[in-house]
Amino acid sequence: MQYNKLTPEEIRVIENKGTEMPFSGKFNSFYKDGTYICRKCNTPLFTSNDKFDSGSGWPSFDDAINQAVLEIPDADGRRVEIVCANCGGHLGHVFRGEQMTPKNQRYCVNSLSLDFKSIDEETKYKKAYFAAGCFWGVEYWFEKQDGVIVANSGYMGGHLKNPTYQDVCYRDTGHLETVEVIYNPDIVSFESLCKLFFEIHNPEQTNGQGPDIGLQYLSAIFYNNIEEKNIATKLIKQLEEKGMKIATKLIDATQHKFYIAEREHQNYYKLRNSKPYCHNYIKRF
Repeated sequence: MQYNKLTPEEIRVIENKGTEMPFSGKFNSFYKDGTYICRKCNTPLFTSNDKFDSGSGWPSFDDAINQAVLEIPDADGRRVEIVCANCGGHLGHVFRGEQMTPKNQRYCVNSLSLDFKSIDEETKYKKAYFAAGCFWGVEYWFEKQDGVIVANSGYMGGHLKNPTYQDVCYRDTGHLETVEVIYNPDIVSFESLCKLFFEIHNPEQTNGQGPDIGLQYLSAIFYNNIEEKNIATKLIKQLEEKGMKIATKLIDATQHKFYIAEREHQNYYKLRNSKPYCHNYIKRF
């Protein structure tokens, strides 16, 4: 098997099991959507959806791609090394029991052991946009769905360019708190995502969601094309036939830009090891 050519410093870390200085790696404070791959052999190892700021000075993930990372206990039994399952390249160590995220594990990885592939380079992925009250809870539920690569909290539907959280909460921007769902259509369909949308909030509420009252918390699906609009319309009709009065608006996504929210609003519940206070799953289909 042919591997990538490594620099002397990469050889020190990846092949000789070295460690880079904390806070020195390029991926420590790096938060873009995509996949982290092995610097030596390009094997996908981690996704941006599982990355979090541990404050350790090294890139941290609370999960790895299935079967991509091997765990090898150190000879002294004090730590557990992690290596690429394909090429055996040293990545770092895994720690458990720190209570930093609900998964209660931290893959502590050297930036030098990684490379990055942006999600924009993956043409097979699609994007969907849902507003269902506070975006923290909406993001929480969509990130649990198989086939969802990442869910980003943000703002959509209004007239103000580059809005902030303060703008949307306290000014008349017209924006709704919206979640951008990037998903693999080979694993999950747009219709399944819409069903989940209707099942994680109250689509009958007309003035917000739960205790969150205001125009920014209204229920809406931003459709990308007529096919998505027809799917959403069909599901609304099914719920109305069950006696529900659906307040969800259908809005043309091509007429609006999605603005990603500030980093402190991403993975809100995950990083606090808590659950949404106003979004619960109720099966409706």
